[in-house]
Amino acid sequence: QVQLVESGGGLVRAGGSLRLSCASSGVTFSSRAMGWFRQASGKEREFVSAVSRYGNTYYADSVKGRFTISRDNTNPTVYLQMNSLKPEDTAVYYCAASRVQTSTVLMLQRSYEYWGQGTQVTVSS
Repeated sequence: QVQLVESGGGLVRAGGSLRLSCASSGVTFSSRAMGWFRQASGKEREFVSAVSRYGNTYYADSVKGRFTISRDNTNPTVYLQMNSLKPEDTAVYYCAASRVQTSTVLMLQRSYEYWGQGTQVTVSS
């Protein structure tokens, strides 16, 4: 059974930092692309960042320079370091594993099959 479990969310003031983690089990983690997405209240879920099996990364323009994605294939976990947080970063953050084993970075939600339950990030002004 595939499980992705996010942790690390919480309440932080604008300008602060949080580090999200997503622990994986039951899936061939090391050979899949991993991504982070977020959904703010009343909005569509959107892409945040992704990392390929080899560590290539891609970011949404809104988080570029502030967020860093990384992965540990030994302890199958993907991380999202979030710095200089803004109130508009407030959302439920989801990690996801790609549908297929691939070497590419994937930005589209339909490319991902496995999803975590989400972790709430709230940034106060």
